[in-house]
Amino acid sequence: MMGNILLIDDDPAFTRLLSDYIAEHFPRLTVDVCNNPLEALSYIRRSPYDLLLIDFEMPTLDGRKLMSFAVQAGINKNRIVILSSRDADFLHAQCPMGSCLAVLNKFEVRQKAVLDMIFNSLSEKAAQGAATPAAE
Repeated sequence: MMGNILLIDDDPAFTRLLSDYIAEHFPRLTVDVCNNPLEALSYIRRSPYDLLLIDFEMPTLDGRKLMSFAVQAGINKNRIVILSSRDADFLHAQCPMGSCLAVLNKFEVRQKAVLDMIFNSLSEKAAQGAATPAAE
């Protein structure tokens, strides 16, 4: 089954907004929300997630450390998106191109379009997987 997303962000209002948006616009996708970065470690360990959305700045454990843990746990770096309220230049300096799929500002409309493209691609793959049950 394709289309499983793990959203890790310490802001419950933001995670509710984004998970509701995904449910409404991309119904083939499922979203698990984790508002505690330390709890996210166990989600990542046991996960068959197709996409991780990780907030860059969180208390206790930041997004860069979570991303590193996820990659060490076997999640492909091209399945990880870092989200932040910081500007793009800062984020690209922290997470250079190739370190993950994308680094996006949470609140910029143009960046939301990129996130929509990612969700749409994942949704299409989920639809293809549903059409052919034997597909991996």
